[in-house]
Amino acid sequence: MIKLQVIGNLGKDALVNNVNGKNVINFTVAHTERYKDAQGNQKDKTTWVDCAYWTDRTAVAPYLKKGTQVYVEGQPDVRTYTTQDGRNGATLSLRVASVQLLGSKSSDGAGSSNEGGAGHYQSAPANSEPATAAPSAGELTEPLDDLPF
Repeated sequence: MIKLQVIGNLGKDALVNNVNGKNVINFTVAHTERYKDAQGNQKDKTTWVDCAYWTDRTAVAPYLKKGTQVYVEGQPDVRTYTTQDGRNGATLSLRVASVQLLGSKSSDGAGSSNEGGAGHYQSAPANSEPATAAPSAGELTEPLDDLPF
């Protein structure tokens, strides 16, 4: 099994669709890496990931708004195609197993904020207990020196 983990910002609001009687939340996540080229100039490289979250737990969808920072993980899929002018292209898509809300851009552009606490949502069998919100940083009870990293 191959697992892909992505932290990035949503490019637009998520859409909930119904495909053959099953719910899917579609959204795109952009991850930007900064690096210096051979001449020492600062460059940005943005990778877009098309995400499909197949779940009956669509309550997270209203929180998946443009600019929201999320952590998603699941199985990746690369699709190749040929454009009408004959060029080859590829897209990176992800069948999401879990999504965690990390924050959103503040209105003054000062970084991320997470006023409501982080929410963690995971695909699960239909008869399992509902997903619960992950504890916020202020609620952690474990000593910081016991972290596994």
